Amino acid sequence: MHALIINGSPRVKKYSNTDKILGKITEGMKESGSSYEQFEISDRSQWDSIRERFYCVDHILIALPLYVECIPGLLMEFLETIEPIAKARPADAASTASRSAADGSETVSRPKLSFLLQSGFAEGIQLRCGEAYLEKLAGMLGCEYGGTLVKGDNFSIRLFEDEQREKIVGKYAEMGRIYGRDGAFTDEACKKFTGPEVFPFPIRLLIGLMFKTLAKKSFNDMAKKWGCTKPLTDRPYGK
Repeated sequence: MHALIINGSPRVKKYSNTDKILGKITEGMKESGSSYEQFEISDRSQWDSIRERFYCVDHILIALPLYVECIPGLLMEFLETIEPIAKARPADAASTASRSAADGSETVSRPKLSFLLQSGFAEGIQLRCGEAYLEKLAGMLGCEYGGTLVKGDNFSIRLFEDEQREKIVGKYAEMGRIYGRDGAFTDEACKKFTGPEVFPFPIRLLIGLMFKTLAKKSFNDMAKKWGCTKPLTDRPYGK
């Protein structure tokens, strides 16, 4: 199987958690004997190439972060330039996906479009709204839906190095092997990969306390390191 992979993160590769995850996904794909080509939405100079390849492959994987239940605006801007497959792709554009209708005429082939939806939110329920939209998006683009790999708790990936980062992203290699084998994320293992849908009440209380204390201090220290001169609680437009 060969797949077109689109990194839908607006962040450049160096700061993209999605890119770090895709590194493990593609590692697993190669182990399963699959090949791929990867492009970055953050690099507008690649947009023409992405569009060109979008209409010529049988498998497409779009990986993206979910920001407070919103798909990145840069990715949405790009997707608005994509013509649905039925309008833009001739029946013989792809090597294997074209089919014949009952009357013997050729029909437009439909590639399988899958998604990887990742977020800093740890509970699966936080990503279900985005997942439901992506399923509709596949149809709007004229593609067959190949499922969505949903996984949260990824906020700290780019903050860690080596072994610490590997503990978070290493598990994605198995998902890459499954995608390379099936060309989709419909396997039961992919559904279980999400983790807890909702944390038990005691854990939610503990997490809330951590965010008000340790996490708050950590975020403030991080902001200072990045050059922020105002407190994170500052509301300049509310004054």
